[in-house]
This record gives sequence, C-alpha cells and structure tokens, in this order.
Amino acid sequence: MKGRIFVTGASGFVGGAVVAKLLARDYSVNALVRDGKLKATAERVNIIEGDLFDPKALEDAMRGCDAVIHLVGIIAERPGMGVTFEKVHVEGTRAVVESATRTGVSRYLHMSALGTRADAVSEYHLTKFRAEEIVRSSSLAWTIFRPSLIHGPSGEFTQMEAAWARGKSAPFLFMPYFGAGIFGRGGAGMLQPVYVKDVARAFVDAIEKPQTVHKTYDLAGAERVTWPPLHRAFAEAVIGRPRPVAAIPAWYARLLTRVIPRSLLPFNRDQVIMSQEDNTGQTRPFIHDFGWEPAGFSVALNEYAGQL
Repeated sequence: MKGRIFVTGASGFVGGAVVAKLLARDYSVNALVRDGKLKATAERVNIIEGDLFDPKALEDAMRGCDAVIHLVGIIAERPGMGVTFEKVHVEGTRAVVESATRTGVSRYLHMSALGTRADAVSEYHLTKFRAEEIVRSSSLAWTIFRPSLIHGPSGEFTQMEAAWARGKSAPFLFMPYFGAGIFGRGGAGMLQPVYVKDVARAFVDAIEKPQTVHKTYDLAGAERVTWPPLHRAFAEAVIGRPRPVAAIPAWYARLLTRVIPRSLLPFNRDQVIMSQEDNTGQTRPFIHDFGWEPAGFSVALNEYAGQL
C-alpha cells in the first residue's frame, strides 16, 4: 500500500473516478461524504460522513493521510438552503486548507475551473479564484488544476446531453446552446472538453510528481469544439442519428434568469455568461510535467458511447 489519501466530494462524478484511480494505484482512501450515499466497495476505502464545515470530522479524516484532494464545488447556488458559491468554494476551501495545516498533511491538490481569474465576470469564477488565492497563500505543497468541461458516461453534463438527444428534456424539439447576438446566431465560446478518467489520472499522478508543487495547470482535452458539433456528436452516440441544434439568444436567457424563479429554470445567470467565453486552455505545461496529453473529445466519447 502506497499511502492514504483524503478526498472531499468522493461521492460525486469526479470524486468517484478519483477514488477508483487511487485504488488502482494501490492507495487507501479516506472519503468525506455528506449524504451517506457512497458505500465502501473496497477494504481500502474508509467512509467519513460529514461536511466541509465540521472541523472535527475534517481533522479526524485527515489524520494519518499523506495528501488531501479537494474536489467539492457547485455549478448552481441554492441560497435558501445556504448553498452559495462563496460558502462552498471560498469558505469550504478555507476550512479544508486550515484543517490540512493543523493536522500536518502538507500535500494538497485542488480542483478549480478553467476560466478562473481575478477579473472574471461570473460569480462562479470569481469565487473559484478567491479559493485559489487561499490555497496559494497557504504553507501547503499545493497543486491546482483548472479543468475544462468534464465529460464521462455518468456525468451530469453527459446525462443532460443524452436527454436532449432523446427529446426527453426541454426544449424537447432541439438541442440548445446560448448564442450571441439578437437572434443567437453569433456563436458561443469554444470548448475543450476533458475526459473524467484523465482528470482522475492527473490528480493521482500529481501526488508523486514533486515538479507539480506550487503550480497551476489548465486541464483540457486535445480537441477544441463548438457547441453545434458537440451536440451532434452526442446525438450520434446516443440515438445513432443527428438531432436539430439551435441557439437560444444569450441576452434572452439572461433576461429569463432575472424574471423567473431559479428553481424553475434548468440554467442560471453564471452559466449563460460563461457560455459566451472560450473554455479552452494552455495544455503545454501540463504535458511537459506529466508526460501525457488528455484525450480529445471524440476519442473519449467513442470509448464510452456504448454506455449511453
């Protein structure tokens, strides 16, 4: 056994892939989960029920570990339940970093997001940046990853694409994206999707790569795509034929987020804003330090298309 790794968000889409990769590399895992949904499927997984704001649970779970992998994040807020970007991304990260410092776990790997920056226009990216600043100002041996859109057979994004391809989710008649201009025909940002297995591999590889300490990496696939061909590729994979693809004007979508309760919309203001930006990255530093390149979107989709 190589050692024990503490993982937050272990019951999530990316967390499950990270835990699986850790086990495959002969690590043991302390997995922090909120809802008890994750069950130990291997003797080397120790389940700890709790959340980011329970200092005792965090410190008990980290004690004796060789590294911390912090994955928890949200893409939509639920203020009525106290779930906000500021609380989860910023205060949650602060709690994990402080607990790691107190327990003496120096190696720390952090999940951020591509597009994170100090002058971001979305609250999502702004809070991700403030979280990164907490990590960078710590005494930990940190590595930060900024993934692009993460896809894989059980991911929320992929399941949404499958529902659109089958006409089982609004707007039912076509596969939508947010487009610029008055009629939405001005296009949207470029994407560089990254396969969840490659994200997991990157986190686990970094544990043993001292050259990655105190570095921030864009984590993106080898292929850049726009929304229409991405939708068409998913439709071919799911139902074996194309589906209509159409743009919803971004200005109209933003207007809807102001006048319709958030619980009634399948998207939020930040998602509309971020869709108009390129979600692409500079992967050369990652390839140099890790010695491999994440798979392109088409290659990865072909690998798991049969599961859809």
